[in-house]
Amino acid sequence: MDYENLCTLVQKIDSKVRFAGVINSKGRLVAGGMTPSKKQLGDRKRDEMLYMELALRVKMRREFDDDLGKVKFSMSFREKLIVMSFPMENDVLMVSLEKKTQFENIAHSILKLAEKI
Repeated sequence: MDYENLCTLVQKIDSKVRFAGVINSKGRLVAGGMTPSKKQLGDRKRDEMLYMELALRVKMRREFDDDLGKVKFSMSFREKLIVMSFPMENDVLMVSLEKKTQFENIAHSILKLAEKI
């Protein structure tokens, strides 16, 4: 799967997309990153902790797939931004958005993109 291309396409979906990156099962960023025109909110060390936590959370959610079905995406609505995660095979696409956005439309556009790649 061409993760770099996917991240670039996600960043182009809407001007409110701040970050699009693929995190592997060990919590490492393997593709993508900040949208060039956006300012990063945290430092690199804190970002790495966030990636590891996300990878663990995605693994834990898979424990319920048999009962509830597979997760298509998850979302955290935070004070400063919106963070979405989209499980992809053994990895996860992480996307952050500015708060004032039509996040439902963006989420469904990302799901359509991910299906094609």
